[in-house]
Amino acid sequence: MAEINFRLDNKIVMVTGGGRGIGKGIATACAQAGADLALISRTGDEIEQTARQIREAGRQALVLPLDIRDLPGQDRAVERALDCFGRLDVLVNNAAVQVYREFMEVPEEEFDTIVDTNLKALFFLSQVVARQMVAAGNGGKIINIVSTMALVGGEKRAVYCATKGGVLQLTKVMAIELAEHNIQVNAIAPTFIRTQLSEEAFRDEEFHSEVIRRIPVHHVGEVKDVAAAVIYWPPQPLTL
Repeated sequence: MAEINFRLDNKIVMVTGGGRGIGKGIATACAQAGADLALISRTGDEIEQTARQIREAGRQALVLPLDIRDLPGQDRAVERALDCFGRLDVLVNNAAVQVYREFMEVPEEEFDTIVDTNLKALFFLSQVVARQMVAAGNGGKIINIVSTMALVGGEKRAVYCATKGGVLQLTKVMAIELAEHNIQVNAIAPTFIRTQLSEEAFRDEEFHSEVIRRIPVHHVGEVKDVAAAVIYWPPQPLTL
């Protein structure tokens, strides 16, 4: 019987939005599990800090400054990662934006920004990486970070909910179509997670109490909880 092993030794993992919050936690956790990282983020200083932590853990980190909505830039970023590492084993689509606004008040520009970041950019980066995985013939993993908002409605989050619901449906289709190439596609849907940004919101005691009330275990998730779920799918090829 094969031993269960959740190590990522010498695997190459690409993480979008790797400069802060959940993306940073995922990237550093993968490094601790033995992976080398290709980090995509539009926040230069923050992504460099993540890279330093990964290198201090003894792993390699390639910094790829990029606004994920830049589709030609996606192609260049993947090419740089392949030049550096030779392959990509895992793609973690984490980058996303959210704006709180009433449905009837959402302007077109804001709608386009959220859709282009959360859905369109994810779609085409996954396409580029999947093509490379198929060409290499070694299988791989694509993990989409969605949200419980993909499954339920959230006040003042109409566009965000729509994009996360779209990513969840996209994940199902990708999983079906890429299965024959030994590429497994999964989605992780956390609720509120403690990050630098959410901590600002949690300073509002009424808001914090309402969040806790709605979570059955009365516990707000930590970044490490999401990172652990990513590691749960180690990139070991299946026997087809």
